[in-house]
Amino acid sequence: MYFFLSQLAFMDLCQVLSIVPKMTVDFVTHSYTISLSGCITQISVTLLLGGAECLILATMSYDRYVAICRPLQYPVLMRSKICNIMSVAAWFWSAFQALSCSLYVLPLPYCKSNVINHYLCDYPALIQLSCSDNSAFVRSTYFGNFMVLLIPISVILASYIAILLQVLRARSSGSSHKALGTCLSHFCVVGIFYSMAMFTYMTPYTAEKSMINSVFTTIVPAMLNPFIYSLRNRDVLAALRRLCVKCILCK
Repeated sequence: MYFFLSQLAFMDLCQVLSIVPKMTVDFVTHSYTISLSGCITQISVTLLLGGAECLILATMSYDRYVAICRPLQYPVLMRSKICNIMSVAAWFWSAFQALSCSLYVLPLPYCKSNVINHYLCDYPALIQLSCSDNSAFVRSTYFGNFMVLLIPISVILASYIAILLQVLRARSSGSSHKALGTCLSHFCVVGIFYSMAMFTYMTPYTAEKSMINSVFTTIVPAMLNPFIYSLRNRDVLAALRRLCVKCILCK
């Protein structure tokens, strides 16, 4: 679990750093401009981290399923080699999708307005500004989004249904409460993240809808994940207290 949590924390940190500093500078200086290369870079980073987070969240739900429903098999089913393979596969697929989208939109002819009605660069927004026929690319992205969004959300739903059934069969109310408490908060954020991502990338593009949905797929999960996965964990809280005490004693 902590192996995947460390990757999730890294993704959230990089996601925020790729969006918020530039957005803050624009608000302060009132200079709402970005170069094409900078825009493509932001698209690549956002797609890479967003796709990897989708797949890692699905892997984490499977990890919780094995831990709760198959605890005796956990050391075998979630050994280090398997965790590394799942992690590499998630990063590889999301990198492939991000690279393909970025390389496609880079050479497009932009003969319309150069104003993006968004707080970040998003490839559907650039496609709207292009004067070429992009219908084939749009259809192909639906397949990629199916792999990154619908398949992982199916894994997550199946895992949590199995966990819920296992909890309902459990005799110990304490273990049931702990299992539900661990998974319910995770499922709430996952539901917000996936639903907004599907509304953004699997429905017809509109600027207003895309801006609202992007907040819930980039900024909000990165803000909530530390509270859900870390500050609600007793071991992490104990380590944080020890660190604070050590800092106070050092002073």
